[in-house]
Amino acid sequence: MITLDDIRQAQRRIQNVAIHTPLIRCPHAAQIRAIPSAVPQLWFKPESLQPIGAFKLRGACNKIASLPEEERRRGVITYSSGNHAQGVAYAAKLLGIKATIVMPGNAPPMKVENTARHGAEIVFVGPASSERQARAEELAREGGYVIIPPFNDPQIIAGQGTAGLEIIHDLPEVACVLVPVGGGGLISGIATALKRRPGLAHPG
Repeated sequence: MITLDDIRQAQRRIQNVAIHTPLIRCPHAAQIRAIPSAVPQLWFKPESLQPIGAFKLRGACNKIASLPEEERRRGVITYSSGNHAQGVAYAAKLLGIKATIVMPGNAPPMKVENTARHGAEIVFVGPASSERQARAEELAREGGYVIIPPFNDPQIIAGQGTAGLEIIHDLPEVACVLVPVGGGGLISGIATALKRRPGLAHPG
């Protein structure tokens, strides 16, 4: 389990890499049927403005930056179909660390190109996510690489949680935050930031 302090430490680690993305008000929120009429304002947080075009940079950068020097020298490896791959490749390049990415052969060409452009070595496998993970774990054992999981890791979650700190900073009175759920790293980090914020009367 991560803490608010873990997220704050992550924010300090990645402050020169990940962008503090703004909150953009939706001027036509009342016209969106899925939004209850009682909701006075609707804001979007465009993580597409990150250098890799996705929030995944936050967690990948925090995880890699937190590695001790001995592990950095060994290099890192991950498994991803795109966004996490780009995040790991981008962060590893900035820190001068070798990165290997296991991707499915049917990954979007643009994401493959961007991952390669950041200097990562790409290993292709079949389309199943289990194949990616199994191959990455095999290569990690053979080459001594450090695995950078796509979501189920405390440092990854803390890094994603920095988006929650930004929401609190920019909109302290926020009452409800809707978060997309894939692996669960983003919502876990943001929920921790929001639930543990100082001054919250009912953090449970």
